[in-house]
Amino acid sequence: MTDLGTLIAKDAIRDLCARYMRGQDRLDHALQLATFWPDATTDYGIFKGSGPAFVDFAQDLLTSHLANQHLIGQHLIEFDPASPDRAFGEVYYYAFHRILDEGVPTDMTICGRYLDRYEKRGDEWRFGHRTELVDWARKEPAADAFLTTELAACLLGRHDMQDRSYDRAWLATA
Repeated sequence: MTDLGTLIAKDAIRDLCARYMRGQDRLDHALQLATFWPDATTDYGIFKGSGPAFVDFAQDLLTSHLANQHLIGQHLIEFDPASPDRAFGEVYYYAFHRILDEGVPTDMTICGRYLDRYEKRGDEWRFGHRTELVDWARKEPAADAFLTTELAACLLGRHDMQDRSYDRAWLATA
């Protein structure tokens, strides 16, 4: 693969990971599903199975959350010397979840890494396999009540596809 081809492939793989996270955070089933090949496999510890089945599992699980935000950190991508259409990756993540724990708003933070196998079929990169490793986690009572007082005028994001980021007509004329 040429240097330019490598850069283009890495950009496509990073975009793949961003779409995966957006699909989770906005509960966009179709977007997240489109990041896995139909025969992809996963191992998240709490779920092991096909990529498409994981999307169903994750979307169902996250629906009960009040909010989610997944941030991607450093991303190492290495191409398989035996196949230019396969690469391996390690992606650090920081995942914030607002949940109700016995009726009390609670912040759950889970941080770790994804270990991925990316496969290019035709002109498209998707996950062939994704494993999630958890490096640390914590739970604590929510502490952002000031959003209803000092920051009451802030525009708040939504935990679904009604989030303003989907409104291209608004953004085009903003």
